[in-house]
Amino acid sequence: MPSTIESLRLFFRPRMLSMLALGFSSGLPFMLIFSTLSAWLRQSGIDRTTIGMLSWVGLAYTLKFLWAPVVDRLRLPLLGRALGQRRSWMLLAQLSIAAALASLSGSDPSTHVVQVAVLAIWLAFSAATQDIVIDAWRIESAAVRAQGAMAAAYQLGYRLAIVVGSAGALWIAADAGWARSYATMAALVGIGVLTTLAVREPERIAPQASVLTEQRVIDWLEHRAHWPHSLRHAGAWFLGAVICPVIDFFTRYGLQLGVLLFAFIGSYRLTDYSMGVMANPFYLDLGFTLKQIAAVAKVFGTIWTVAGILIGGYAVARLGRTRSLLLGSTLVIISNTSYAILAAHGEASVPGLATVISLDNFAQGVHGTALIAFMSSLTSASYTATQYAVLSSLYALPPKLLMGTSGLIVDAIGYPPFFLYTASLSIPSLVLLYFLARRRDFI
Repeated sequence: MPSTIESLRLFFRPRMLSMLALGFSSGLPFMLIFSTLSAWLRQSGIDRTTIGMLSWVGLAYTLKFLWAPVVDRLRLPLLGRALGQRRSWMLLAQLSIAAALASLSGSDPSTHVVQVAVLAIWLAFSAATQDIVIDAWRIESAAVRAQGAMAAAYQLGYRLAIVVGSAGALWIAADAGWARSYATMAALVGIGVLTTLAVREPERIAPQASVLTEQRVIDWLEHRAHWPHSLRHAGAWFLGAVICPVIDFFTRYGLQLGVLLFAFIGSYRLTDYSMGVMANPFYLDLGFTLKQIAAVAKVFGTIWTVAGILIGGYAVARLGRTRSLLLGSTLVIISNTSYAILAAHGEASVPGLATVISLDNFAQGVHGTALIAFMSSLTSASYTATQYAVLSSLYALPPKLLMGTSGLIVDAIGYPPFFLYTASLSIPSLVLLYFLARRRDFI
């Protein structure tokens, strides 16, 4: 086990600072696709039904595993030779994000909402593609023991970008208009571009020059020698880039452990998503003003998010993946219980709001960092981007499906029982973690 000093030193290495900047680049488009864009649409007179439907563009983040094999295995013709596999895709995605944001800055939702929707889809697809390759770069650029610190640096940059893409974009829009706001955000993509050009391409432990060299693909081709060449090549590429990563995962872990891992990852963030969608309605229903919510959640709460991310990275390096996952779930249960207490109290107490938001943001910082480091440790060097994209899509899909029922549950049982219910959603993952920890082939 590394000493405390060794664990802390990991955070100050140049690669960690690069990860911080790339985390910022990854987080910047997120709010510009969701809440910030929704505010712009609403201010432009777009009805809530249309705004809600436009939020579906964010499914690109959940479905990114569908094109992750292309990013993982396809070498870009010109950029790939100049920058390498990961950096070339990273730069292409960032330039696409900047172009989408610049195009949005010149749009008027009140008269061209369809155009805005198409540009939002373009932005979401580009941002999800950037996430695929940044995740792969992060995993391949550091040893397993440093993944906790890498995840913490990524999360810290990501959270800072969320503040810039939400509060910062709204502030600029209020003073200079939405066009200037989105144009400024497009310029800030330059932080990621400069970082991509400055960092080194990670060394590939398992070279991925061609999917056609894998034994499964060779056997497949031998049995289909009579097929047309173009069809054989397309089928071989699909097998090597899409099917082989899944087979590899279950070959390494076995069917039983693989399914158990999938179930654990899919249930770990149920509490976060189910509770988070009702947080702002809860604050407003309790009587807090928008300025109070903004001051506490966006400013004060961000400090505790950063603290949670740093502690999460330290916990992974110091305690290991199992105990850091346990710590994250325990803190989330405590934070949701504190929301139930505030709801039962029934008064708009600013100190009470600051307390529950601080607990929640701190818990989510630890919780998210532990999960990112855990998923990173499960990927194979042969299929880094594809396997991580599948795992990160898996952890988000069940919670996103469940969170749609949160409003119905609040209406049926009220806020205090609702927050106890969301706290209880962490219990299934704790049970699954217990069974994982008991397995010798997992430890």
